[in-house]
Amino acid sequence: MHKADIVIIGGAIMGASLAWFLREEGFSGSIALIERDPAFAHAATTLSCASIRQQFSIPENIRLSRFTLGFFRELKERFGQDADIAFNEKGYLILASDEGLPVLQANNAIQRAEGADVVIEDADTLAQRFSWLSPEGIAGGALGRSGEGWFDAHALLGLIRKGLRQRDIHFVHDEVTGIARQGSRAESVQLASGSAIAAGTIVNAAGPNAGKVAAMAGLSLPVEPRKRSVFVFEARDHFEDMPLLVDPSGIYVRPEGRTYITGGAEPHETDGPADPTDFAPDWHLFEDIIWPVLATRVPSFEALKQTSAWAGHYDYNTLDQNAVIGPHPEMGNFLFANGFSGHGLQQAPAVGKALGELIVHGSYRTVDCSPFGYERIALNKPFRELNVI
Repeated sequence: MHKADIVIIGGAIMGASLAWFLREEGFSGSIALIERDPAFAHAATTLSCASIRQQFSIPENIRLSRFTLGFFRELKERFGQDADIAFNEKGYLILASDEGLPVLQANNAIQRAEGADVVIEDADTLAQRFSWLSPEGIAGGALGRSGEGWFDAHALLGLIRKGLRQRDIHFVHDEVTGIARQGSRAESVQLASGSAIAAGTIVNAAGPNAGKVAAMAGLSLPVEPRKRSVFVFEARDHFEDMPLLVDPSGIYVRPEGRTYITGGAEPHETDGPADPTDFAPDWHLFEDIIWPVLATRVPSFEALKQTSAWAGHYDYNTLDQNAVIGPHPEMGNFLFANGFSGHGLQQAPAVGKALGELIVHGSYRTVDCSPFGYERIALNKPFRELNVI
């Protein structure tokens, strides 16, 4: 049986970030990074819309994303002068109706207290700022003036994994099929190839598959895959000043080169777990739900041409749509980095840093992730994030 001091299940952005920061924090032991899909064809990382925002309702979520923003700004120092993830810092614009405006304002007070450059503007001001925007049914919106936007997820993942090849990481192309435990300790992972790896510490970074992985260790984790379809369309007009726009309905749209991408039609609370093998876009959502919203909010989009689509899976936390980070309270050598419900990519470097600190130094030092701990799962006590997109 092979052995590793730390076994990380999941080699996409979350697992790769942890491996990176373990070495950054001075961990010298052996690290095995297990990934069943090394091309990342079906990874949540590469099938996401690859955006970063500071517009959350919980300070800890803002802090995680702000750390990642700093990480983005230091890419050339960390990975060389050619490091580029095409970070397009055009912001988020989250719109609210009369009913939703007080929540947006309360969230904004938290964001500004954390140093986020986000302002609330009324509907008329927004319509003057963005000539393409219809203020129909809108009371106001929260606009990120800096530190928000979108980027190339493939490029970010590629930079980190390439960097790991110089840091003595054992890359394992395999699938975890079982986890052996002895009392209150996880002992080893069983692999589809028939081999096994004995582990000092196991980290669940399995994305949408995290609930299944936890169950292998006899642990309950309320994380399941939820399918999200993303649609690409062309329009006559191209708006250079368009941020990532989120309508009160939950429909979002943003530029992507000379085209646009859009989504957000799935109901968060009721769509249920996805078939983990289903990556077919739900085409009807565009015609039935998304296009009417787009045409109302951006009148120019009454005439558009849908060109393509894809679907990926969120690692959806059914308890509170928020991350589960840190060790299991009774199985201390089994750690979670799961359940981000759509914002895992943007927070992965920060979570890697936090867990790296916890493993190496015994405590969180940069961002205190203890509020995201598993204890609330055991107590069925939600730590709810209100800004889920």
